[in-house]
Amino acid sequence: MSKFIDKLNRVSQAESQSMGFKAAKAVSPKPKMQLVASLAQAEVSDVADYVAGADTGLLPVFDFSSGAKTIQEISKAVSGIPWGGWLRDGGREGMKQLVKAGCDFVVFPAADTSLAILQGDEVGKILQVEASLSEGLLRAINELPVDAVLFVAGEQKEGLLLTWHHLMLFRRFASLLTKPLLVAIPSNVTAEELQALWDGGVGGVVVEVGAGQPTGGLKELRRAIDKLVLPSSRKQGKTGALLPYIGREKEVVAEEEEEV
Repeated sequence: MSKFIDKLNRVSQAESQSMGFKAAKAVSPKPKMQLVASLAQAEVSDVADYVAGADTGLLPVFDFSSGAKTIQEISKAVSGIPWGGWLRDGGREGMKQLVKAGCDFVVFPAADTSLAILQGDEVGKILQVEASLSEGLLRAINELPVDAVLFVAGEQKEGLLLTWHHLMLFRRFASLLTKPLLVAIPSNVTAEELQALWDGGVGGVVVEVGAGQPTGGLKELRRAIDKLVLPSSRKQGKTGALLPYIGREKEVVAEEEEEV
């Protein structure tokens, strides 16, 4: 089981405190939005400084062989967090190399990735989707053998701002999906914006680091995430049990009609 997917599921399926007169259980740690450090380039140097504060790291994988080697090297250099690969090559072969290298999960685009990556359950699988998906296709994702969904609204350029349109899209995805939702956001996001995403059902954010950006930039985001207030009704509609419908009222009405 993927370590990152396990943490993401705990965030998205946070259990409410049980009611009744039973002895109170130990309070579990407050679920926190997951912070994913996405490296712009597969560089090992100074990687620990760039990803400090992140819950997991994400590397671009253009070639399975070289990608597996880089993941293995970075996993040793920064062993405190799980590492995943963002597949840029949708070919059929190579997943076994990533698994052997210690890859914890993979992110892959829906449009051009071979179904061959379904082989094996050793790594978590995160489906990358775009805003153009219809409601029907979004709901179809719930039946696919993937563990989470990453929504990329567009290229995360420097200075890009989150808009109300972004928030509407995020909420739409969260309301239609039963799987954990991650979204790619710019690094200049504010605490208020993070809270809006958290309230809207986003379980994790992917932030690009490296490529000339200052090291240690995620630490401030980490502090902001740690202060977020968990919505009281978070995911209740998706985690609650469905009760069977009993048509007693209809039967009673039918009996009354017969008596008349």
